[in-house]
Amino acid sequence: MNDTEPKTSTDPLPDPSSPAESVPAAEPVPASEAEAQLEAARREAAAHHERYLRAVADLENFRKRMVREKDELRQFAAGRVIEDLLPVLDNLGFGLAAAKAPNADLASLAGGIGMVETQFKAALVNHGLKEIHPAGQVFDPNLHEAVSQQPSTDVPEGSVLQVVRTGYSLNGRLLRPASVIVSAGPAPAADAKA
Repeated sequence: MNDTEPKTSTDPLPDPSSPAESVPAAEPVPASEAEAQLEAARREAAAHHERYLRAVADLENFRKRMVREKDELRQFAAGRVIEDLLPVLDNLGFGLAAAKAPNADLASLAGGIGMVETQFKAALVNHGLKEIHPAGQVFDPNLHEAVSQQPSTDVPEGSVLQVVRTGYSLNGRLLRPASVIVSAGPAPAADAKA
């Protein structure tokens, strides 16, 4: 036999009409026992179907409850914040009434409005609001918005010279960047040449 010739097996192929040797023949089951097994399988299938229907109903109830709770949360999420701001609103009303009085004292009105502002800020801080007031800090484009640049001998170049509008973040998320004027460093020495 040549090594290049394909090798053929001498084993005969199995006859497809003959039963497979590895599969044992099923033993005949008495009719009453087969009916009992069938009835048990039907009961088990019915129990599984009942569990399936209950699971589907539970899932649908859960979905409806989640939708309802989400709507309630959206409607009443600001309730705690508003409760904390109601005293501030009351004090602003008292201040306005005092300002309209015929013998109103400007200094006491200014002091009262300052206290209301402090109360207002404290209520907001309790809910995670943080002021971004970067005067003198290095300019950070992630937290600050540069509206202009001015020369300054007092503040180093690239630092915040003046805060035009305070910025705010809520629980670490930026709500509004601080609007700032950035220092350009000392003015060029053009005056020295003249």
